[in-house]
Amino acid sequence: MTDTGSTKLKERLSREITGEVFLDAFDRGRYATDASFYQIMPEAVVVPRSIPEALRALAIARDTGCKVTPRGGGTSQCGQTINDGIVIDFSKHLNRIISLDPEKRTCLVEPGIVLDDLNRQLKRHGLWFPVDVSTASRATIGGMAGNNSCGGRSLRYGTMRDNTLSMDAALADGTKLHFGEVWRDLEGVEPPSASALFRNMLDLGEREAAEIAEQFPKVQRRVGGYNLDALVPRNAPNNMAHLLVGSEGTLAFTTQVELKLWPVIRNRVLGVCHFGSFYEAMDAAQHLVKLKPIAVELVDRTMIALGRDIPMFRPVIEATVRGDPDALLIVEFAEEDQVDNLRKLKQLSELMGDLGFGWNNPVRKWGGVVDVVEAATQTAIADFRTSGLNVMMSMKQEGKPVSFVEDCAVPLPHLADYTARLNAIFAKHGTRGTMYAHASEGCLHVRPVLNLKLDKDVKAMRAIAEEAFAMVREYKGSHSGEHGDGIVRSEFHQTMFGSRIIEDFRQVKRRFDPDSVLNPGKIVDAPRMDNRSLFRYPPDYAVGEMKTALDWSAYPGAGGGFQGAVEMCNNNGACRKLEGGVMCPSYRTTRNEKDVTRGRANTLRLAISGQLGPGALSSDEMMDTMKLCVSCKACRHECPTGVDMAKMKIEVLAARRARFGLSLRDALVGYLPRYAPLFSRLAPLANLRNRSRLLKTLLERVAGISAQRLLPEWRRDVFAPESEVFGPTDGREVVLFADTFNRTFERENLDAALRVLVAGGYRVHIPRPAFRGKPLCCGRTFLSAGLVDHARAELDRLVAAFAPFAARGVPIVGLEPSCLLTLRDELLSLRSDETTKNVSAHALMFEEFLVREASAGRLQLSLGPIAPKAVVHGHCHQKSFGAFKVVEQALRLIPDLKVEAIESSCCGMAGAFGYGADTYEASMEMAELSLLPAVRRAEAETLVIADGTSCRHQIRDGTDRPALHVARVLAMSLDSSPQIRTT
Repeated sequence: MTDTGSTKLKERLSREITGEVFLDAFDRGRYATDASFYQIMPEAVVVPRSIPEALRALAIARDTGCKVTPRGGGTSQCGQTINDGIVIDFSKHLNRIISLDPEKRTCLVEPGIVLDDLNRQLKRHGLWFPVDVSTASRATIGGMAGNNSCGGRSLRYGTMRDNTLSMDAALADGTKLHFGEVWRDLEGVEPPSASALFRNMLDLGEREAAEIAEQFPKVQRRVGGYNLDALVPRNAPNNMAHLLVGSEGTLAFTTQVELKLWPVIRNRVLGVCHFGSFYEAMDAAQHLVKLKPIAVELVDRTMIALGRDIPMFRPVIEATVRGDPDALLIVEFAEEDQVDNLRKLKQLSELMGDLGFGWNNPVRKWGGVVDVVEAATQTAIADFRTSGLNVMMSMKQEGKPVSFVEDCAVPLPHLADYTARLNAIFAKHGTRGTMYAHASEGCLHVRPVLNLKLDKDVKAMRAIAEEAFAMVREYKGSHSGEHGDGIVRSEFHQTMFGSRIIEDFRQVKRRFDPDSVLNPGKIVDAPRMDNRSLFRYPPDYAVGEMKTALDWSAYPGAGGGFQGAVEMCNNNGACRKLEGGVMCPSYRTTRNEKDVTRGRANTLRLAISGQLGPGALSSDEMMDTMKLCVSCKACRHECPTGVDMAKMKIEVLAARRARFGLSLRDALVGYLPRYAPLFSRLAPLANLRNRSRLLKTLLERVAGISAQRLLPEWRRDVFAPESEVFGPTDGREVVLFADTFNRTFERENLDAALRVLVAGGYRVHIPRPAFRGKPLCCGRTFLSAGLVDHARAELDRLVAAFAPFAARGVPIVGLEPSCLLTLRDELLSLRSDETTKNVSAHALMFEEFLVREASAGRLQLSLGPIAPKAVVHGHCHQKSFGAFKVVEQALRLIPDLKVEAIESSCCGMAGAFGYGADTYEASMEMAELSLLPAVRRAEAETLVIADGTSCRHQIRDGTDRPALHVARVLAMSLDSSPQIRTT
C-alpha cells in the first residue's frame, strides 16, 4: 500500500467505524501471528460491533486498495488469519445465535461464536454441534468453516462441510448472497448476480467432473484447495455453501452460518489401547475401526513423557497409562445404551487379543486395554488429548515440533508404512517427529522438531515437506487433512492436484474476487512456504542481551533464558477460553486480544526483539498491555506450554521501575510490610481514610486508590505472640508462617490456626528473625511493585529463619496462599542454593498439611458440626499449585458439613489490583462473572469460605457477606465439639 493509501485507510477507519480500530504497532503486532510459525504485520485491525460495520470496513478496504483478512480465534496452524492489510476480528462482538430450531436440529449463528459457547447454549436443548476440534474453547464457527475443520469424532459426524447447511456472505464488491442448496437449473435463485455466479461454478463442476474425480483424494480428511467436488452433477442438488467451506476467507466475507445439529452424547466409554511398538499401533488402527467407534486417537511416547512433566496432566497419565507404552490408541464408543458400550469395550479387548497383543508378550506385541468408564477420567483424557499440540510445544529448547506436514491423511491400510517411512525421512534430515491425534482417519498430527531460526533447519523443513507430500500422493492421500492450506501448504497444490485443477482454483478465485481483496496468498498464488521474510523468526530476528531480575535458566536465549520463556507461547490460544479453570480472567471480561496471555506474550516477544522500538519493555504501551494482568498464575498451571505471565510481569515492572522510578501507589503497596508496624500503632488515625469522603477522594487523586473501596482496617492488637513455641513438648513439630496480611489485619486466622494445630497435638514454632523489630515477610508486595531486590532481601531473612527447621524435616505451614506459595515459586527464581530448595520443599498450605496428616492417621482433632453447608472460593494461586482440592478435603473433616466449590476464576481483587482507581471496574467485572452471583445465591446459614485475604475483601465488598478462612471454620468446629481439647 502507498503511504497516501495507508493514510486514507486509517483516516476513514477511525472516522467511520464505531468498534475498536487498532493502528499502533503494539496492537497490530498482537494480530500479526496465529498458531503457525508465520508473522505478517497488518496495516490495521478492526473489531466491528455489528455485521453492517464489518461490511463497512470491507468497503473501506476495497475503496483504498487494501486487503482484508477475516479472523476468529486466531488459532490457524498454517497462516490463514494473517496478512498485511486489514484484519477484521469477529470474535468479540459478532458471536450470537441468531435463531435455533430444536425440532429440525438446526441453528443460524454469527461467524464469531466460539464452538464451546455454542455448545453450552445448545446443551439445554439436548443438542450439540459435533465438529469437536481440539481448540473448541476458542475456535469460532466462522474460522472452522473457513478451514473445513474436522474434529476428533469425524468418523461418525463428518467434517464442517458435512454439517454446514447454508451460509450468508458478501462478495468482495459488497454484493450479499445466500449460499445454500440449488438445483442445477438454478430455479428460484435470486438475485441475478447470484444466479450468474452459481451458473458459472456449476458449469465448471460439470466441465471438470472427470478431472476432479481423478485428482481429488478419496479420503474423508481432504480439506486442501477449493471444494470443486461440491459442484459436480453427481452431487445435485449442489450446496453452494460447500464451496465457501474450506476457502479460508478468500472467496467471500461470511456473515452467518446455518448448522446441522446432533443429539448430545449421553453415554460413552473409552478403551485405552497400549502398544509396545508404534508401528504395530498404526497397523492395528484399521482393525479397531471395524468395531465402529466414534473416534480412535493416537498418543505417542513423546506426548506421554511431556504430559508427565505438566502438573495438570500428570494425574490422568498416572491413572490410565500402564507400563511404558510406545503408543496409545484411545478408542471411544458412544452408543445410546451404556450396555452396548460396555459390550464393545469387551469386544475391543478380545480384538486386541486376536491381533496378538498381551500384557506379558515381548515388546513388539506387548499391549492390552485399560477400560475407562468413569466420566471424570474420560474428561481428563479428553483434555489431555485435545491439548496435544500445546503439550508437544512445551519442550523447553530452541527446537520445537513444527507444523507443516502436520495433518496429511492416508488410507488406513497404509498408515503404519506411511508413519515408518515418515520417521525415516525425519531421521535422514537429522531430526525426529512427534505424532498424535486421529488414527481412525489416517490423519496424524505429525511434527518434526526443528529450530526455524536456523537456515539449515528451514532447508530441512522444505526437503521434508517435498518428500512427505510425494509419499502422500503415492498413497493417494491428502496433504491437507484438517488444518487447511494457508501459507504452509497452498504452494504444493500444484504437485498434489495437477496443473489443470490449479487453474480451476484460480478461475474460482478470480470469479469471486477479481481484484484479490479477500485474504490473498492463500490456496492460490501463494508465496513459498519457506519464505523466511514471512516467519515469526525472520533472518534478522535477534534478541539482545538484557539484565533480568529473576532466574529463567530453565529456558534458552537472551536474558538468562527470558527470551526462551517468552517464546514458549505458540499462539494456540488456550488462554482465550471463556469457562472452566481460571485462565485468563481479564480476557473473560474484556474479550480483548491485549488482555489475554497470548496477546501479552506476543507483545513481550516483539518488544525484546526490537520490533516495537527502543525501550518497549518498560514503555507506557507495555504497561497498558500488562495493566489487567492480575498475576493469578493460572497460565502457569493451565497453559500447556507453561507461559508464566505473572512471573514475566515482574520483569516488566522491574524494568519499568529501573527506568522511571516508583509511583506513590506502587510505593504504598510495595512497602506495606515495612510501614505496617507503625500504622498498626497509629490504627485509629490510619483508619480515618475509610471514614472520610474527603480523604478517600484525596487518596484516589494523589495515589490512584479507588474511593469506592474500603481499605483493610489497621488494628493495634496484631498477631505478636510472646512465645515462639506452643503445644505439647512431645508433639510432632510444625512451623506456622505468620504472613504480613493475617498478622496485621486478620489475626483471628492465625489464632485459629494455632489453636487447631495445638489441638491436633502438634508442637508449633513461630520463628522470629534475628532483628525482632522487623517481622518475617515473603516479599510478595515488593514483587508486585517491581522491587525485586527488596523482595530478595525479605526472602533471605525468611530462609535464614526457616532453614534450621527445614533441615530437620519440619513442615512450614502458611495461611495466605499468595505468601506461602511464593516459597514454592518466586523464591526459587531469586535463590537457587540447596538451603533455599529445602525450605521451598517443606512449604505447605495449612490445608495441605492437615490433609496429609489426616491421611497418615496422625491428625487427632475432635470436631463438631457447625453448619449444614459451605461454599468455597479457591484462591488463584491455590489452583495454580494444585492446592485447592485439599481445601475441600480439610473442610470435610467437619461432621455433617456439605462442601461445594464455587466454579470461579479470579475474584478480581488480586492483591492491590482491585484497589486501583483505574482497575476497580475491571476488578468488579471479574468478580461478577461467577463468584459474587454464587455467593449471593447461597442461603443465609451457608458458610462462605475463602483463604485469600483479597478474596475475602472482594466478597465482602461485592455481597456484604463475610467470608471465613478455613482455619477459623475448623476452630469453630473445635468449639462445637463435645470434647474440646485445650492448649
